[in-house]
Amino acid sequence: MFKRRSLLAFATVGAVICASGVMPSVSHAASGGDEEWEGSYAETHGLTAEDVKNINALNKRALTAGQPGNSPAELPPSATALFRAPDAADDRVTPPAEPLNRMPDAYRADGGRATTVVNNYIRKWQQVYSQRGGSQQQMTEEQREQLSYGCVGVTWVNTGPYPTNKLAFAFFDESKYKNDLENSRPRPNETQAEFEGRIAKDSFDEGKGFKRAREVASVMNKALENAHDEGTYIDHLKTELTNKNDALLYEGSHSNFYSALRNTPSFKERDGGNYDPSEMKAVVYSKHFWSGQDQRGSSDKRKYGDPDAFRPDQGTGLVDMSRDRNIPRSPAKPGESWVNFDYGWFGAQAEADAGKTIWTHANHYHAPNGMGPMNVYESKFRNWSAGYADFDRGTYVVTFIPKSWNTAPAEVKQGWP
Repeated sequence: MFKRRSLLAFATVGAVICASGVMPSVSHAASGGDEEWEGSYAETHGLTAEDVKNINALNKRALTAGQPGNSPAELPPSATALFRAPDAADDRVTPPAEPLNRMPDAYRADGGRATTVVNNYIRKWQQVYSQRGGSQQQMTEEQREQLSYGCVGVTWVNTGPYPTNKLAFAFFDESKYKNDLENSRPRPNETQAEFEGRIAKDSFDEGKGFKRAREVASVMNKALENAHDEGTYIDHLKTELTNKNDALLYEGSHSNFYSALRNTPSFKERDGGNYDPSEMKAVVYSKHFWSGQDQRGSSDKRKYGDPDAFRPDQGTGLVDMSRDRNIPRSPAKPGESWVNFDYGWFGAQAEADAGKTIWTHANHYHAPNGMGPMNVYESKFRNWSAGYADFDRGTYVVTFIPKSWNTAPAEVKQGWP
């Protein structure tokens, strides 16, 4: 039986969990307007203080794998021990194995989102995403362990290594930002810090950021063709960038852009790329998070956003994620706190219309006897990119997986079958 939880209607909850729930009425990515994103995880789902404490304890160590200097390649074959939280706080449960031949049930559809339980997602994953070299695979215990972490678990189980977010892209409209600062004023009762943070947030366009990430992944995939060593891949990459007059051409040889392939653990694995670039493919996922993460900086920026933080390079679209510490928005009012991030898995869908693409994410870690079971969502881009008041940044990240993995198929049917 699940624990009875009191609903914190007056506050949002700051914890290492993934936002889901009712979507805001306005999609910033679609509208480009300056209306505030609405909704929060806690307002929709309700969590106790114990829930929050357990989530933070569970994820404290797991998140270190995503920090600069902590390469997934250095982790042991099984990450279970590394990512285990203190027993007193860890009510997360690894979902049980599902028969390989069991077909999934249809998801529950509601507007631009389809929802299912984690067990049913495992069945779909085994039928649609599990192939290795043309053969379906049952999701292993280690993969189910990774998946159980919620939204980041969905991306984790599909990319292989824990997401490190180093090759992230976004779009910031500098002209709109300067114009809105000069020609508009704070709303009633809005402080100058709130005003500047809102204007900065509204100057990001997630649709264009996603488009840029897809462009880069396409260039990388062309460079991977018939490239059987890294030197040939880099040569192909520079040729493609030269032909497109792309500013990424001038990135340093040791930059995250040029070193992304060699730093991907599965590129080196015998059952992955085995050091052959032609055996790999570039794919995309997304992360939403808060900009005001400088704990030594202005408290107003931690509350209302840092206009200068995590802006993309105007030429390349690259976002420097080295200062992303997964720190949530600071409370502006007593008792107020916020969710710190949300991950969405895209893969390598070929759908040209961004609005028809499908993003797979989740609500929170799997704790059927505590917080509740993990639900998995398949959202259209408008729903995914709308965001929440918890976040003011949305980046689109390029990484690599072996071509023999089918975790990123060209077509994803929402709520399949």
